[in-house]
Amino acid sequence: MATHKKSILTKFYIVGAFMTLFLLAIILRVVNLQYVQGDVYRELATELTVRQDTIYANKGNVYAADGNLLATSMSKFNIFMDLVTVKNTVFEENIVSLSNELSKMLGNSSSYYQKRLRTAKNKKRRYFLIARNIGYTDYLKMRKFPIFNLGVYKGGFIAKHRTERAHPIGKIAERTIGYDDFRGEAGIEGAFADYMQGENGLRWEQKIAKNQWKPITDFNEKEPIDGHDIITTIDVNIQDITHHALLRKLEYFEADHGCAVVMETATGEIKAISNLGRTKKGKYYEKRNYAVWESHEPGSTFKLASLMAALDDKMIDTSTVVDTEKGKIFIHGSKVEDSHRGGYGKISAARVFEVSSNVGVVKLIKKHYDHQPEKFIKKLETYGFTKAIGFPIKGEGRPVVPKPSDKRWNKISLEWMSWGYGVSVTPMQTLMFYNAVANNGVMVKPRFIKELRRQDKTEKVFETVVVNPKIASNETLSKIRKVLENVVVRGTANNIYSSNFSMAGKTGTAKKYLPKHKDENGNTVAAGYSNKHYVASFAGFFPAENPKYSCIVVIHDPKKEKGYYGATVAGPVFKEIAQKIYTTTPVDNQSVEDKASFEEIEIQYATYDDALSKSYTQIPNVTGMSGMDALSLLENIGLKVEISGVGKVNINL
Repeated sequence: MATHKKSILTKFYIVGAFMTLFLLAIILRVVNLQYVQGDVYRELATELTVRQDTIYANKGNVYAADGNLLATSMSKFNIFMDLVTVKNTVFEENIVSLSNELSKMLGNSSSYYQKRLRTAKNKKRRYFLIARNIGYTDYLKMRKFPIFNLGVYKGGFIAKHRTERAHPIGKIAERTIGYDDFRGEAGIEGAFADYMQGENGLRWEQKIAKNQWKPITDFNEKEPIDGHDIITTIDVNIQDITHHALLRKLEYFEADHGCAVVMETATGEIKAISNLGRTKKGKYYEKRNYAVWESHEPGSTFKLASLMAALDDKMIDTSTVVDTEKGKIFIHGSKVEDSHRGGYGKISAARVFEVSSNVGVVKLIKKHYDHQPEKFIKKLETYGFTKAIGFPIKGEGRPVVPKPSDKRWNKISLEWMSWGYGVSVTPMQTLMFYNAVANNGVMVKPRFIKELRRQDKTEKVFETVVVNPKIASNETLSKIRKVLENVVVRGTANNIYSSNFSMAGKTGTAKKYLPKHKDENGNTVAAGYSNKHYVASFAGFFPAENPKYSCIVVIHDPKKEKGYYGATVAGPVFKEIAQKIYTTTPVDNQSVEDKASFEEIEIQYATYDDALSKSYTQIPNVTGMSGMDALSLLENIGLKVEISGVGKVNINL
């Protein structure tokens, strides 16, 4: 019996010891969790239920020169409601008034919202959708609605904010304004992305259900700071004129794509830039920034550089006679031909340019530069054709101007270059060159930005950059400008001549070089210049006498059956732009400083007045005189006169 009792006690002690050890282990574990590793686990718990959310800052705005918005960030909100946090008494007292307000703003009936809110309340919904994509103004109004005005914890008001980039003037100049998003960095927004980005804000959110979070409090947010603004050189009125003038001609000629740019002569400010490409359905939109990106063979607009080089080097004068023969010559087996059948015979260099004679230009350049092509290339360098302009906008096209030292240089490179083939330049380079001619030889860099602003304060102003202070002598420039004016008056662009306002410029028509390809029938076509695909262009300035703006229009692949010459396709766009700018843009009126001198008249009047006052010692007889004549005569001798009635004077003495 004693042995059995002893065995029981032993077992009891073992169990007691085990339980004591187990209890000690629990105590040690609790102490370890609470004090040793407590911070780690508390942080882990917080991470699972609380997170820091980013409030993204709005990008800066892009403005036109006149203050019109070109691009801005618009706030959009999705509104949710945590119905668990709202007390039943508060809910019942305010559900009708809340539903009434929601009905006014969102459109459905008040009973519709009452039913939905009650159902959500019964289901203890913590993330019930109220509205999607409402604007900032509606968001501010909704925050003041009954129940919602109690805030996050008592009113269950949850707002999810995001921003959308919007262009208030639509798609006009979209590629130049650009973007900085999943598509990459393009245009002005892409070039100044870091500057416009702003500083993001922060707020804490608490997890309330699977993938559902709400702000912890309204007071722990770090407000975002919006990005900085950019003021462009774009004039909305001129941009609208340019866009629609180009669009109309692209649609009529069913062209593949085109661009038009208007530049202020003295400053280099780009007032308008339109780049339109065609969709498969025949619609046009801002597809690429062709004016900056597309480097291509310019054709006859390049002849201005050839003529100006020869004039400035004193190789020729505008009166120099050139025999264009019958409009066709061969240079080392390659044909050069004028568009005018039979040629022009013997004509002056000025006339060669006015009628755009390919033969005439080639013969002039061949004669004077064939033995010294480097000199001609040096002139092209002076004119800004041998290197890129250097825009902050990404994607600028690379010019191609061969040199005698290049492998691609051949026996006809110089001659082909003289009439715009074998070289490749962007429309902006051609415009910069023509603008320099209009600007008395001062070549200024085209620019899209006027200034950068931080919180309405100007931070940086972009001044005019002079690329070359003088591209040619005044004598050469004077002759060149007159020839350019005559192109419109009596040359290839006489179809756009107007007696109401003056223009100067040059047409361009270039065949497109196509690589080896298959035609619509599946036949292989060898590489070469096409007789179906053309580039029509016009570059110039206006008014011709005192240029205010320069402009270039380039249109690719117009439908040949409707027209493909620069004068027919691009010239009218230039004219419409110039004409509408004349009629819609305020022009500084010329004030006349000369003042007419009335000194002699005053002397005569004083003499007459003196003689009159001395001669009349008695009242003159004015009977039968008209009332106004009598009044003038009598008042001039100092009498006070009262008149009654009309007609002639009849004095009853």
